[in-house]
Amino acid sequence: MFRASSLLKNTRLDKEYELADISKKLKIPIKYLEALENEDTLNFPQEPYCSLMIKDYADYLGLNGQETLRLFRRDFETKRKSKSRQEKFFAFTPKFTFILTIFITILLFSFYLVSEYIKFNRPPKLKVNWPSNTITLGSILDLTGVTDPEATIKVNNDLILVDPSGNFEKKINLSNGDNKITIESKSPTGKITVDEKIIKSNQ
Repeated sequence: MFRASSLLKNTRLDKEYELADISKKLKIPIKYLEALENEDTLNFPQEPYCSLMIKDYADYLGLNGQETLRLFRRDFETKRKSKSRQEKFFAFTPKFTFILTIFITILLFSFYLVSEYIKFNRPPKLKVNWPSNTITLGSILDLTGVTDPEATIKVNNDLILVDPSGNFEKKINLSNGDNKITIESKSPTGKITVDEKIIKSNQ
């Protein structure tokens, strides 16, 4: 399909006409002639001058001015409609916004389910605040730590309470010599985390 801009440019080149000569003859600035040949719509003159220039330019080249103008209007009406369709496609229409909202909601909900599944099935966290020195002169050890709030804690198989934040504490009576202390944290699903240490008491 012939485009009006190509028709003008090719005809001018075939006749070996210079834009400067045409500009001088028709009193049309060269920048407008170049814009018409290159479809540089940003530099098109305003209407009705644009249509008049196209018609005069085509007539000067020996073309049918009215037919060339019709081709120009067809070309740029097609381009305008294509651009409009693209803008409409990328526009945030109510339907597009609704679909995007649903998609984001599903994505966030899926992420929540996965994170809860992982959290539910992993062993509970367990941090025991062991004394910095594993050798003590005392007979009682004040042991503290933190675990998951839903977990249960056993210290040497003795069940102890866990507060709503997961903190726990236990006073342990030490025997003279080595004392093996085992802390076991158990999740509601049965997953277990264990930490143990030997504390030596020199009473």
